[in-house]
Amino acid sequence: MATIVAPQKHRVSGSALEAAVAELKQLLGDERVSTAQAVRDHHGRDESWHPTMPPDAVIFPETTEEVANAVTICAAYGVPVIPYGTGTSLEGHVAALEGGVTIDLQRMNTIVRVSPEDLDCTVQAGVTRKQLNEYLRDTGLFFPIDPGADASLGGMSATRASGTNAVRYGTMRENVLGLTVVLADGRIIKTGGRARKSSAGYDLTRLFVGSEGTLGIMTEITLRLYGIPEAMSAAVCSFKTLEGAVDTVIQVMQSSIPMARIELLDDAQMDAINRYSKLDYPVAPTLFFEFHGTEAGVKEQAEIVRAFAEENGGGGFQWATTQEDRSRLWNARHMAYYAALGLRPGARGLTSDVCVPISELARCIHETKADLAQSSLQGTLVGHVGDGNFHMLYLIDPDSPAEIAEAEALHERLVHRAIACGGTCTGEHGVGYGKIPFMQAEHGPAMSVMRQLKRAFDPSNILNPGKIVKI
Repeated sequence: MATIVAPQKHRVSGSALEAAVAELKQLLGDERVSTAQAVRDHHGRDESWHPTMPPDAVIFPETTEEVANAVTICAAYGVPVIPYGTGTSLEGHVAALEGGVTIDLQRMNTIVRVSPEDLDCTVQAGVTRKQLNEYLRDTGLFFPIDPGADASLGGMSATRASGTNAVRYGTMRENVLGLTVVLADGRIIKTGGRARKSSAGYDLTRLFVGSEGTLGIMTEITLRLYGIPEAMSAAVCSFKTLEGAVDTVIQVMQSSIPMARIELLDDAQMDAINRYSKLDYPVAPTLFFEFHGTEAGVKEQAEIVRAFAEENGGGGFQWATTQEDRSRLWNARHMAYYAALGLRPGARGLTSDVCVPISELARCIHETKADLAQSSLQGTLVGHVGDGNFHMLYLIDPDSPAEIAEAEALHERLVHRAIACGGTCTGEHGVGYGKIPFMQAEHGPAMSVMRQLKRAFDPSNILNPGKIVKI
């Protein structure tokens, strides 16, 4: 079943909403509670093609206690609450499907603690990944999870984000050690801790990571940090065929080479990047590599990977060893989404996000590209292919029902193809409401357990309603 965008519904009466907003203004002051249309519209959309669905009001708390008090007020009036980080999500996560109050956490941007000797830190939810790494710059440490956008660490935790470094450092699931969470009734709880292992009770941290604000609102996150490697080297290699590039990835991963990043871009995406970032790479299927380790280790890894690539039709290696050159290369990769949109000015991107076992990667990509070739749409492919995760971006006219329907049909076939071979409908973007139609196919009877969890944590269904599961 393709995604169906339902009209926005406002759950509470005007009088109840007015009473709730009045109490929120008493709590936070008029300047931190907004009902302005422009502010509401901004908070009712993300970077996706999904339509804007604004909340009825937006608040800007600065402490966990303020979030808890705000949730308590909203719960008393049955008003939905939607957490908001930086708005870079891609599946309609921040859309106020039933109206309500958006809780913008961007002012909660304090780095609470850094413990270099323990390789961990605690931050408020509004801290962004770039802000944290800038703060860590002189400590010899860094936080490696890099979804591309300068997302908030609360948002990254809520969507279980990953990105280009996940093949070596894992996802937010592996790197969140503990949380401070506000529950639907306003209670504040702490989960996990700083110990590197524990057998004490249910793992609530892992339950909240990836819950997209449907079970609680994260206000503080304790994160694992890493030492900056002695040596880093990046390379770009173009291939005669997409199959050759994918085969190289499979061989590299099956050889247990500890890649830091290995990214695939098809010829259409390389054309877009060249135009957008004013580069001159060959317009051909291309792999971006990065190696971390000792000087000798990085050199050895790079030579092995180069040999695999040459066997599969790769050539024209371009190396980037300085910080400036590596930053330029990865900035071009991170701007791939916006570069692709530039191929068709005015278009929006309907993006897929499947992840499959590495052995199924070549077949899944080949069939997906063949599907696109037979359609009338333009699209690009990028992928964190070291862990089997790739994205097709379909460029659509948001005012054309025919184009939206065609893109959704392509997307639906791709998702079911991935699920059929043991994969998932979303490797890192999350569910929001855009991926709900595929959850039953992927999880089957487990969906009833997810609904039970949702009801247990949020019996009135006020926490980001309409996302992940429908109640």
